[in-house]
Amino acid sequence: MHGMDLTTTWVGWLDLVVFIVAYLLVATEEKYEINKAKPALFAGTFMFMMIGVYYALNHLDPAPLHEEMTKLIEEIAEIYFFLFVAMTYIETLIERGVFDALKFKLVSKGYSYKKLFWLTGLLAFFISPVADNLTTALILSTVLFTIDKTNRPFLVAGAINIVVAANAGGAWSPFGDITTLMAWTAGKGEFVDFLYLFVPSIAGWLLTAWLLSFYVPKGEPHFDAKTEFKPVIKDGGMAVVWLGAFTIFIAVVGHQFFHFPAMWGMMFGLSLLKLYSYSLAKRKHRTGFDVFVNMKKVENDTLLFFFGILSAVGALHYLGYLHYIHHLYDLLGATTANVGVGFISAIIDNVPVMSAILKSSPAMGTDQWMLVTMTAGIGGSLISFGSAAGVGVMGRLRGIYTFGSHIRLAWTVLAGYILSIALWYVQFEILGLY
Repeated sequence: MHGMDLTTTWVGWLDLVVFIVAYLLVATEEKYEINKAKPALFAGTFMFMMIGVYYALNHLDPAPLHEEMTKLIEEIAEIYFFLFVAMTYIETLIERGVFDALKFKLVSKGYSYKKLFWLTGLLAFFISPVADNLTTALILSTVLFTIDKTNRPFLVAGAINIVVAANAGGAWSPFGDITTLMAWTAGKGEFVDFLYLFVPSIAGWLLTAWLLSFYVPKGEPHFDAKTEFKPVIKDGGMAVVWLGAFTIFIAVVGHQFFHFPAMWGMMFGLSLLKLYSYSLAKRKHRTGFDVFVNMKKVENDTLLFFFGILSAVGALHYLGYLHYIHHLYDLLGATTANVGVGFISAIIDNVPVMSAILKSSPAMGTDQWMLVTMTAGIGGSLISFGSAAGVGVMGRLRGIYTFGSHIRLAWTVLAGYILSIALWYVQFEILGLY
């Protein structure tokens, strides 16, 4: 921090108003039919520009501001490129017909909507600790959408279930979520400590899923064996699946053992995908694919929304607003403050919130650091764009999974959140099992 508190200056108030207005526009994107990336990008860039103007008018040294923005660009770039590669892989898998084949497999078995709802949720919970919550949510929401593009009740309940399951699954793994990764690399817990969060995480998700399952329509997706042609995965489709899995593996291993940013491994994976597409095109009687063509289909609005919202929160942090978090701990005590962090991370992205807590570093034991890791991860599910997984799915199921459709069922997420905290308390504070 630059050592100045700008919250009571004109730029502090102006930026706060800009943030709130942008936030409201993001929340009401259905009503005003404005894409969430537009207000987020405007707020994120404008807020820092106003701080620059304030510095110039008051003849202040711009070096700390420049330093803060450089650091922020680095943080955003890590997430931006990570997402970009994950989305490029998913678009390539769609183009190769992998998801159509998966959909055929699921639908031809005659599974009901309820069974498909539980199946995609379970997969999300157990894939996200290994991959990460965002990639998992993107893949499974794509599967959901290919199963039935028109059944809104099924898609909305299924999307919320996937987001909650991916976030809950990511909370008990050191690399399942960006926030757990931050806490682990900051030395707030050993690898094994995070695994103790398994019981609170899975129980909270199961309660939410059970409540959501009442909103899943009866019956099964339309399937007629005579008219439904069995889709054939195009050349190299399965190789792309394995390349994608290897890319995530390299990103995780590179980050853990060589301290590379996670996106470095992802970009390496993108280079492998490009080299593979080249070798495939050179072979006779094989249909190749163009990675650049698949890149065109990537949801750039989701990437720009991330850039905007992280920049805007970065500006709030620079102005001094996030430092009120430290006072929160002094005032309320660790447990109450950490439970509150879950609600804050639903409104403000959990990455900068966790970053602010790690920067202010209140004196807490492993039990409390595990609690804040869990609440920051799971609490992000309370609002559709409170987590990376939610933002990704909003881009994937545009116009179906929205802020409004999520809020109507957010009480189911809250019930699971409360249960997770209660179980954490019993396990960590009463029984001392950690």
